[in-house]
Amino acid sequence: VEEADLMLDTLAQRPLIQKRRYAVPYKGFVWEVDEFFEENAGLIVAEIELSYEAQPFEKPEWIGEEVTGDRRYSNASLSVLPFSRW
Repeated sequence: VEEADLMLDTLAQRPLIQKRRYAVPYKGFVWEVDEFFEENAGLIVAEIELSYEAQPFEKPEWIGEEVTGDRRYSNASLSVLPFSRW
């Protein structure tokens, strides 16, 4: 634990991103859903791993806008320009 704390204190980009990840099975796939907190509160991002880019899948009804490729949603970007300041 001490080594982990030291690594976070000396190596991690600040501020740290606070989020909780959920694994949500849906129609043969597992969606990773991140719920963000602190300055990124209100942001929820879902992603799915596919075997190939054109692999068909059914989107759950709770999926919203496609943000793949939008760098604002990366953890590095969210630590510099949080969702609450967009």
